Amino acid sequence: MPTATALPAPRLIDLDGLDALYQALVADGYRVIGPAVQDGAIVLRDLSSAAELPFGWGVRLEPGGYRLRRRDDHAAFGHSAGPQSWKRFLHPPRERLWSATRTAGGFEVTEDQAEPPRYAFLGVRPCDLRAIEIQDRVLGQPGSRYAERRADAFVIAVNCTEPGETCFCVSMGTGPGADQDGFDLALTEMAGDGGHRFLVDVGSARGAAVLERMPSRDAAEADIRTARSAVEAAAGRMGRQMDTGDLRELMADSHDAARWDDVAARCLTCGNCTMTCPTCFCTSVEDSTDLTGEHAERWERWDSCFDLDFSYLHGGSVRTSPKSRYRQWLTHKLGTWHDQFGSSGCVGCGRCIVWCPAGIDLTEEVKALRAEQEES
Repeated sequence: MPTATALPAPRLIDLDGLDALYQALVADGYRVIGPAVQDGAIVLRDLSSAAELPFGWGVRLEPGGYRLRRRDDHAAFGHSAGPQSWKRFLHPPRERLWSATRTAGGFEVTEDQAEPPRYAFLGVRPCDLRAIEIQDRVLGQPGSRYAERRADAFVIAVNCTEPGETCFCVSMGTGPGADQDGFDLALTEMAGDGGHRFLVDVGSARGAAVLERMPSRDAAEADIRTARSAVEAAAGRMGRQMDTGDLRELMADSHDAARWDDVAARCLTCGNCTMTCPTCFCTSVEDSTDLTGEHAERWERWDSCFDLDFSYLHGGSVRTSPKSRYRQWLTHKLGTWHDQFGSSGCVGCGRCIVWCPAGIDLTEEVKALRAEQEES
């Protein structure tokens, strides 16, 4: 007997059901964000309809390389992570905190307290789902702007059935299938011989309420097996692997490793890895005034530990060399993140590999550090 809190069994929808999902979210006042083809990449943006999803598009990934490619089928989610992650909506790249205007009695300060948008995220990969959970721990303090945006976010996960050449979510325990929490609905796309359809798993009561308003049917055991098998098969086709055994200790013991000099000779300290990473969260604050001095504003913007000014104290920067900055980033991401937040800061999405102009691959750097430690 199902209990009052039991969630519905998986259902099956077709392409009309996907469009109905979009329409139901819009009717509920959500701003639907999802993947779409734009400027030679699959980016995350506002969708005006489900038809804007990247049907029939895949990607080809390599260190320092990203290309769109046509698929043999009409899959909407048959692609890997693009240059953006969902953090840009929950943790915006630039946000005004307050403004001040000169008055007869001094300055009048006004905090920006606009109503946060009600987001519906359509197409969240399991690795990105875990990244959102990590950012919840970092930024989700009660009353914060992040927490306000996150509270109403409706999440539709998409289980991965075709990992990219730089993906290693299995190594990090973050995919290719979504866990049973963290989402409202989870889709597994099947675009093969049985017709274009989606298995829908329900993760919350509000997800179940939306599903009730959509055309769907009972999922046959054969459909469930097909969907689950596709996700299991994806786990065996990862493009990269990361040996996570004693990784935290490896980072702690590798401060003086010679490998840091090797990577520093290639690293441009551009910060692309931190900008595309779905968990990096560092920010700086900028104050500005207009030419008259009558108006001032304070803005928060994304920053990077690769920026010389980020660690600037009186007398100079704490980390002046590319070696020290790359070491700080990798050691924090894979090591000391555990001390702060109880998990790794890496979810295995591979974005930092793809969008590094020098093609630096953190999985290869970890292998090199491990090999150097074993030799010594």
